[in-house]
Amino acid sequence: MADISYSLIKDAQARLTDYLTPSIRLGVTGLSRAGKTVFITALVRNLVCGGRLPFFAADAEHRIVRAYLEPQPDDSIPRFDYEAHLADLLATPPRWPESTKRISELRVTIEYRSAYALKRLAGYSKLHVDIVDYPGEWLIDLPMLEQDFRTFSAGSLALARSPSRADHAKPFLDFLAGTDPAAAEDEQIAITGAKLFTAYLRAMRDSGAQSTLAPGRFLLPGELDGSPLLTFFPMPLTSEERPPRGSLAAMMMRRFESYKTSVVKPFFNDHFARLDRQIVLVDVLTALHRGADAVGDLERAMTDILRAFRPGANSWLSMFLGRRIDRVLFAATKADHLPASSHDRLEAILKEIVDEAVKRAQTEGAGVHALALSALRATREATAKQGGERLPCLRGTPIKGERIGTVTFDGTAEAAIFPGDLPADPKAALNAARHAKSASLELVRFAPPKLADTLPDGKPAAFPHIRLDRALDFLISDYLS
Repeated sequence: MADISYSLIKDAQARLTDYLTPSIRLGVTGLSRAGKTVFITALVRNLVCGGRLPFFAADAEHRIVRAYLEPQPDDSIPRFDYEAHLADLLATPPRWPESTKRISELRVTIEYRSAYALKRLAGYSKLHVDIVDYPGEWLIDLPMLEQDFRTFSAGSLALARSPSRADHAKPFLDFLAGTDPAAAEDEQIAITGAKLFTAYLRAMRDSGAQSTLAPGRFLLPGELDGSPLLTFFPMPLTSEERPPRGSLAAMMMRRFESYKTSVVKPFFNDHFARLDRQIVLVDVLTALHRGADAVGDLERAMTDILRAFRPGANSWLSMFLGRRIDRVLFAATKADHLPASSHDRLEAILKEIVDEAVKRAQTEGAGVHALALSALRATREATAKQGGERLPCLRGTPIKGERIGTVTFDGTAEAAIFPGDLPADPKAALNAARHAKSASLELVRFAPPKLADTLPDGKPAAFPHIRLDRALDFLISDYLS
């Protein structure tokens, strides 16, 4: 009986300690192909394995005791499948994990020694980091909450008719030209129009050149596939008056409002509005490589994203007024696709984009920062001689089918590649990209590196990275003081 009582007391103490342990909800999202899944997997791996994180203050000061996974607190949210994604990266040959298609969550608990002597007297402190992974398409949807159907349609159709999108949008635009908004509502017309509109959005996403692709659930429908919630499309409305009841335009307007009410608002209220910190992963390199249209679209996406945040500092008032995202980090991924001499330049270009977006979005209060990183480094630095000049190169294994000039890679052999240099002046780099059809960078996608699961002493091996520690420092270091 005494043993049972002692066990119950210890269990109650553990539950109370867990209840009193502070937690931080860290949102992780990104625009198309930015590497969210790899980022989370590498971040967790380096935390739990004690990876080299010299610019993460708590780790640099040797105050991190250990980090480990715990059951997540939200029973209604799927768990981020860390183990499966880790297995993909450790496979022979390694493979990139599948991209994010739904919201998921993972809890990492960090035990640490406080920086304050008085606090250290109480023993080790703990922090729960609840990582919430969600598709970037859902984030792009949030500005729709401030739009009506007329505004949404005008913006969507202007984009569809732009030079960079018109070819992909032609089947939908041709269909729209032969459709009368004042005609009687018709389910088959709604289905056909929605399919053509969705096909256009998917073509733009697959081209890799565009970031602003709303509504996001048209691309990731999940359980809503075929639902009337996803069976609408933008229409040109010339009159300022509300479309007549029973018309096709009225039907589209009603379903647009239902989409906001049943899809966008629940995501905002149930998930987004509960976040404390946010990191947005951005594939700046691909935009620079593709030129003016892609850069313009990325800049527009940054402005829309910043408008979606509720900026401001958390305080005791947050208990009554609701949580507020007080730090937002924009991270230019794939820094390992450039030599080290260009990492600061890539970061400066993203900062230039974000600073302009902050001004346009009139964001106040939240700490907004930008950096360049690679959560899992797939290349190594090297040099090569060309005409007596030594060029900084990257060694890695390009993915099968990648090409540079007349060379097509087979996916098995390593190659030394000189990708080019970014301009030192970020304004000049952006202005050049804004007026070019494509950039002079030679970029290829690389396969994951061959990673060791364990070190010679049997301990789990951490993963190589670029500036992942700086991201951690900005996002959570103040919670570990």
